[in-house]
Parts: sequence; C-alpha cells; structure tokens
Amino acid sequence: AGTIDICPADFVVGPFFVCVSPADAQPTEAEREIWEEVDVVLKDAKAILDELQAYKGAGPDIREAIQNPNDEALQEKAWAAVVPLVGKLKKFYEFSQRLEAALHSLLGALTSETYSDPTQHLEREQALARQFAEILHFTLRFDELKMTNPAIQNDFSYYRRTLSRMRINNVPAEGENEVNNELANRISLFYADATPMLKTLSDGTTKFVSENKNLPIENTTDCLSTMASVCKVMLETPEYRSRFTSEDTVSFCLRVMVGVIILYDYVHPVGAFAKSSKIDMKGCIKVLKDQPPNSVEGLLNALRYTTKHLNDESTNKTIKSMLQ
Repeated sequence: AGTIDICPADFVVGPFFVCVSPADAQPTEAEREIWEEVDVVLKDAKAILDELQAYKGAGPDIREAIQNPNDEALQEKAWAAVVPLVGKLKKFYEFSQRLEAALHSLLGALTSETYSDPTQHLEREQALARQFAEILHFTLRFDELKMTNPAIQNDFSYYRRTLSRMRINNVPAEGENEVNNELANRISLFYADATPMLKTLSDGTTKFVSENKNLPIENTTDCLSTMASVCKVMLETPEYRSRFTSEDTVSFCLRVMVGVIILYDYVHPVGAFAKSSKIDMKGCIKVLKDQPPNSVEGLLNALRYTTKHLNDESTNKTIKSMLQ
C-alpha cells in the first residue's frame, strides 16, 4: 500500500478555505516555540504509521511453540521473533505519550484568550491549527491500522505469558526490549482499547479542560466544532472540493472531522449529539455516507463505538439510525 502521507499539501484550515501549501503554513513568531516542539513529534509520526502498516506479527512461530510445548528450539524461535516486535509495540505506546503532550501544547495555544473567538484563532494561527489537524489524521489512521491487525494483541499476550513463565523458572530474559511489569500493564491497557490513540487524545483533551478550569470550556469546544465545520464545508461544497489535488486530501479531511467530533463529544458536558451541540452531526454523517463505503467504514465505526454520548436518551433518533 506504499507509504502514508501525514498531511496532504492542499489541506486547508481557516474560515476562508484558501488552499495552502506546506510552505504557506509557516508559523508566526508567536507560534514558533510550540510549532517547533510539535513538529519534532510529527516528524516521527509518518515512520510510526509505516512501521505499523508493515507489522506482520509472529503468529506462525507462536502457534508452533504453543502446539509443541516441549520443543525448546521452537520456544526459542518464537521468543526471538516476539522480542523485537514488542520493542516496536513499546515504541508506539511511548509515541502516544509524546502525542498527548503535543496535543496539550496545541490546545493551550488554540484555546487561549489571545483572540476573541475560535475562527480568529484558526485564521491567525494556521500553522498550529494545521498541526492539530495532522495529529488527528495520524490518530485515526493509526487506529484504523491497529483495528485490522489482531497480531498486535496476540504478540503482546504471548510475550507477557512467556516472560512470567521465565521469571517463575528464574530464566534470564535477555534483551533491551524487556518491559517491566508496570509498563507491561500500561501497554496492555493501551492496546486493549479498540482505538488506543483516540482514547489517549480524548483522555488528554478531557485532562486539559479539567486542568484549566479558569479557561471557559467553550474555548475548547468552539475550537473543535469550528474545525469540524471547516472540514464538513470543504467536503460537501463542490467549489472547494474541486481544488483538492488528490483523494488523500479527502481522507485527511474526513479523519480530521471525525477526530474533532469525538474530542468534542468527550469534552462537552452534553456531547456532540445533543440538540445544543454546535456540530451539525447530521451533515457530518451525511458527508461520510456520501463517500465510497469501503473508505469510511472505519470512521463510521469510530463514531459508533468510541464516542461518549451517542447512546444517550437525548440523542436524536435520526442521528442514531443514520449510524446503524
């Protein structure tokens, strides 16, 4: 499937939907410090996606080892196959922590009291808004790849079982990829979630709001709903959509739209699906449904299964039926 672009060149953010190239989205002096901090994280994001896409797992070796428990050579072969893979899984987990810290910095800038409304923030801080969009795109793409790869959890479970057996038998577990028990528990919880990166960002956004009680919650929710609206309008308006140079940009916008909806649903007291929500959920779902079905099933599932308020009594029945 080739490598994955993190951010297509013609993605637009800002109320006027001007097509910007990467060169145009340069940070202002005020944005530069945070932009550079986040840029370091985003530079690693593409390699993480490429590694995850290429992740094949140690399934055959593990099966052989389990079926022949007394064959020491097969046990060693499976262990040798799993240890470097666990090194990758640990790396992905550690990247999620860096991503959450980057999100925290961006939210701090994009929700501050510097400008009077979210539109101004997105217009005046386009470079940061774009990075925020790139983080969301990465997150949804990571989770799409993880959801379709059962080897990840199987490999990690086998690693943990084998490691505890080795400890009981006092067999030294060599290798820098050994994960201590506490870290293993956290990694295990991370991958147990259907959409681990999205969960990390949702928790991170909720934490940001609770740690910044002096900041009106609307500063955060309005920033998210404005970005959802920007993406929806770009996708449903032929005049804007015709400027996209590739289908990658469509996928990018769809992922960003779904990402901000989910964060909004976590952070807003009544969520994204309520009547008072500033996100046009029917419009957003319609945009998703208007795409080729195989290209958006993962995103529709993200709305079905990783939002917080979809199944609330107050959610409009039409919206529920649109997502069935």
